Amino acid sequence: MKLRVGAALFGLGVLLLVFAAGLPFYVAPAVTKLPYDLEPTTSVAEAKGAKFLQIKSEAGGVSIDVPQADLVSSVEVIPQPEDTKDRLPKELKGDAVIWNVFQTVKRGDNQDVISQYSTELALYRISGAAAPWDEQWLNESGAQQTPVGNVRYSGQIYKFPFGTGKRDYQVFDRDLKKTAPARFTGTEKIKGVETYRFEQRIENEPLNTPEDSVKTLLGKFAPGATSGQVVYSNTRTLWVDPVTGAYVKVREQQYKELRPDTGAPTVLLDADFNYNDATISRSVETVKDNRFKIGLISVWGPIIAGVLGLIALIAGVWLVTRPKGDGSARHRADAPTSDPTPTRVDQEPVGGPLDDEIPPASTNWRSDDPSVPAQRSGAGEVERR
Repeated sequence: MKLRVGAALFGLGVLLLVFAAGLPFYVAPAVTKLPYDLEPTTSVAEAKGAKFLQIKSEAGGVSIDVPQADLVSSVEVIPQPEDTKDRLPKELKGDAVIWNVFQTVKRGDNQDVISQYSTELALYRISGAAAPWDEQWLNESGAQQTPVGNVRYSGQIYKFPFGTGKRDYQVFDRDLKKTAPARFTGTEKIKGVETYRFEQRIENEPLNTPEDSVKTLLGKFAPGATSGQVVYSNTRTLWVDPVTGAYVKVREQQYKELRPDTGAPTVLLDADFNYNDATISRSVETVKDNRFKIGLISVWGPIIAGVLGLIALIAGVWLVTRPKGDGSARHRADAPTSDPTPTRVDQEPVGGPLDDEIPPASTNWRSDDPSVPAQRSGAGEVERR
């Protein structure tokens, strides 16, 4: 029985050690990548007292104005697991996922829609960067049909890599339709989570604005001008969880200006967007939960399995190799030998005063020899002297 238990413990120990060694190399990589069935998420950013271009369709035509009010931007990310399985080319299968993303910017006071866009793109599951997919598209006008392949995404867009490093990354800007560097500027704790802070600066970049739109703006804000352009600036600050690459906090200081060939420029957008507190808190909780899962599989799981495996292995070896017990080594009291010669109470034992024989505890005896202590009286017995 001992050999069987020892062999079982030894086998269990080996199995646990193999499991501990395999967790960080085979199981952990499956966790540190975007899942196919990721839950949809919504991020909300607010800009207090922003100036912005508002174009309204009215009965008499179109009204154009630059009012000032609070703005609320909502970005909804909806993963598409079925499209990921069916539509990605062979070279991207298993390595990328398809996301649909929708953004709507509304006024905070009356809920008027100021701008909106929708897009479909493919992202690499580990790096989070845009994958080269021919069917990606971007719809900024609200048109019913969007030409497939009208945008070429690259760089980081909605997240950073798992295991984000303290270095610069190329981040895609939707207004410019290209990437610009986001510099690593340090670390910062947000609600107890240490993040890496990155800053992307875009300054006075001309936008590729449709000619009809420029003419409409010039007619409203610079009637004497014959040409002009819209220039764009943005300081984008990203607080990124270095473990998962998720955005914990985002700030965008956006500025757009119409610059005519004659006349004064007109501010079309001056807004400082920041994640609201609810979005930050939800991001922090999600990051903590995902960090725990990754740490359990890649660090604590192997340690616990390894320790248990060593204990089982050592216990199994000890049980198998332990020597059998020897009955002769055990010290037992010799059983009393029967002596046909009776020994009287007033007679010294046959074996002498050093004999090993122990009289039974139930023997009641009394000695007249003063050198021999008398037996204690029984209960209720009055000792007579």
